Amino acid sequence: MKWLIIGGRILDPASGRDEVADLLLEGGSIRKTGQGLTAGRGFHTVDASGLLVIPGLIDMHCHLREPGFEYKETVASGCAAAVKGGITSVMCMANTDPVNDCASVTAHILDKAQQAGLAKVYPIGAITKGLKGESLAEMAELAESGCVAVSDDGRPVHSGGVMRRAIEYASVFGLLVIDHAEDLSIAGEGVMHEGFVSTKLGLEGIPSAAALSEIARNIALVREFGGRIHIAHVSTRSGANLIHHAKAEGLSITAETCPHFFTLDHEAVMGFDTDAKVNPPLRTADDVEGIIERLADGTIDAIATDHAPHHRDEKDREFDLAPFGISGFETALALTLGLVGKGRLGLMDAIAKWTVNPARIVGLPGGSLAEGEPADVTLVDMEAEWIVDPDRFLSKGRNTPFKGMKLKGEVVNTFVGGRMVYDREKGIIN
Repeated sequence: MKWLIIGGRILDPASGRDEVADLLLEGGSIRKTGQGLTAGRGFHTVDASGLLVIPGLIDMHCHLREPGFEYKETVASGCAAAVKGGITSVMCMANTDPVNDCASVTAHILDKAQQAGLAKVYPIGAITKGLKGESLAEMAELAESGCVAVSDDGRPVHSGGVMRRAIEYASVFGLLVIDHAEDLSIAGEGVMHEGFVSTKLGLEGIPSAAALSEIARNIALVREFGGRIHIAHVSTRSGANLIHHAKAEGLSITAETCPHFFTLDHEAVMGFDTDAKVNPPLRTADDVEGIIERLADGTIDAIATDHAPHHRDEKDREFDLAPFGISGFETALALTLGLVGKGRLGLMDAIAKWTVNPARIVGLPGGSLAEGEPADVTLVDMEAEWIVDPDRFLSKGRNTPFKGMKLKGEVVNTFVGGRMVYDREKGIIN
C-alpha cells in the first residue's frame, strides 16, 4: 500500500530537520519528502495537520517472553502493544525458555514476528549458555541466525573473565554486548532500593553500589582490552556519572535508561505496590534528577522500555515473592514527552534517544525520515491527554505503576515498512 502523509510537523533528529511538510511512502521506503507533494493513483492519504511526524521508535531493550512464557506475553501481543506505543522496532532479550542461545530459538522468534506482521523484531542472543554466566554462547551462530546483540539481561555476567572474552568475541561478529550491571554479592536478596523507604517497609534493599561496582568493572575491561559495551537500564546518579567520565576518556561505552527511572522514585513502592517492583529498582529523588541531567547532556544515549510483562496473579502477591518488571510499551513515549513538557529535555533530543541513537548504536535500519530510509513512521498528537488504564493495554502484561496517571501525547498512527499497522480510532490493522 502507498501512503501520502500531508502537512505534519516532520521532526527528524538524524538530519536535524523540523518543518511542516509531506511524506510519500511507497514500496516499504520513504520515497519522497517535501512540501506540496501530490499522490498518484493508488495512494492513500493521511491528513497530519497539527500532528508530529517522527521516525518509528526503536526500543533496544524489551522482553517478549516467547518461547516459554506465553501466558505473560507472546511475540504477537507484544508487537501489538509496541506499535500502539509508536514503537516500530523492538530488540527482545534472551531470557526465554528455552534461552535464546542457539539458532533454533532465534528462528522461532523471527518466525512468530513474521506471522504477527506488526513491529520489526530483532532478537538479542545470550552471552552465556543458558544464561548461567559460565561458558560463552555460540556467537557466530547467533549472529548468522539474526541476532543483533548479546545479553544475559536479568542475570549479570558475574565473572570478569567471561565478560572480557564476551566483549572480544562479540566484536568479531559485529554484535553489541549489553550488560545488566549488577553485583549480586552486593545486591543479595534485595527487592527494592536500599534506603529509608525499604527500612520503613521492612524490605531488604539493593544498594546503589551493586550497579556502580559492575559498571566500573565493565569500563575497566573496555579501557584495558578494547571493544565496546552498552550499559542497560541505568538507574543511579553515581552510575551515570561513571559512564560520563568513561566517555570523556574516549571509551566505547553507550548507555540507556528507562522512563520509570526518570519519572518515579522509590517512594512509589509505598503501600507495597508490586507494580513498582523492578530490577534495577526505583531509586531516590536525587537519582531521578541525576538521570535526567545525564540524559540532557548526552551521557545517556538512548531510552528503552525494559518492557517486562507479567501475569496479574504473579504480581498480586507478597512483595518479596512478586517478580520484577514493568509493562512499558504503551506509556513510554508519553512519559518521555513529559520531560519535554517540563523543559528538562528538548523535543529533538528526546526523539533522537528513541530513533537515530539506538539505530546507530546497534547498526539497525531506520531511525530517520530521509528519502530511501525504511518507511517506519509514527504520528503523534502532542496535545492529547489520556489516563493510563491497564485494562486497555494490548500487552498481556497489565503491571504498571502509572495506572491512573494522566499523560500528554498520544500515538495516532504507526507505519511499519510503509504499511499502517495502528490507528488510534481503529486499533491494530492487520
